[in-house]
Amino acid sequence: MSPRKAGKEDVAAAKRAVKDAKAAAKAADRVPELRRRIHDGVIIEYDTCPTSHTELCADGTYCYCTLHHDKPFAEYIAYAETERQRRRLDGSLREDANVESMYFISTLPWLHYSALIQPVAGGEESNPRITWGAFAPDAEGRLQMPVTLLVHHALADGSHIAKFYDALRAELTVLTGDTP
Repeated sequence: MSPRKAGKEDVAAAKRAVKDAKAAAKAADRVPELRRRIHDGVIIEYDTCPTSHTELCADGTYCYCTLHHDKPFAEYIAYAETERQRRRLDGSLREDANVESMYFISTLPWLHYSALIQPVAGGEESNPRITWGAFAPDAEGRLQMPVTLLVHHALADGSHIAKFYDALRAELTVLTGDTP
């Protein structure tokens, strides 16, 4: 099966995913517990964590793409697109940063889901996983987008997850200029 050609909707969805990834990373960075990892039985904390996500390559395979979200938004969008193109051409499953420091990002833009289960190797694997799906209207016609956060329970609890969602709402409000 050959991959389909990107259309205008795909480009808009990709730009939205890049914007959402920046907002999610900035929100996660605002919660210290989400920047913590278990390494050789010891808890360490990073000042900031880059994101890692997959990119679809022209041949239908995928590659990894690492993004650092420390740039102003307009600069970040151009940087992210350049990095995404570079990684798709490279096609590598090699990460560009310390894997342990990353937030793992997944997007399911074709699926509006109500639950999500992610496999984790277990043990010391403690990278938070942030996933979002497709927009869909709720009963009142408001657009809703599912967002899930998977954390290592030895590092974060429900209150930390709630802080992430509050921070994400604030970051998306800043990026979109919308008010809640």
